[in-house]
Amino acid sequence: MYLVLCLLGGVLPFTQLAPWLDQHGLQPLLLLQTALATPVAAFAWADVLLSAITLAVFIMVESRRIGMRQWWLPLLALLCVGVSLALPLFLLLRERHSSVNSALSMH
Repeated sequence: MYLVLCLLGGVLPFTQLAPWLDQHGLQPLLLLQTALATPVAAFAWADVLLSAITLAVFIMVESRRIGMRQWWLPLLALLCVGVSLALPLFLLLRERHSSVNSALSMH
């Protein structure tokens, strides 16, 4: 399930961004102005930003606690795509890490 969520979280946001990029090209300032054009949009982005910061802290703390080595992959996904990919990717990696450690401890 986490893998499916990773795929959806990586693809769906770009399906919304692609038409804008096709029309305007890569214009970071215009993108930011458009994204924050209304109070409702600013509210949504504030929520996403706080969620992203919280997720980054959680990834670093939890990865250190369980000794997960691939902690940087979800952080990279967070920076490149966002929470929609980073959270399911982290949960997938954490689940795999736990499964491997459980199997090793049984032997």
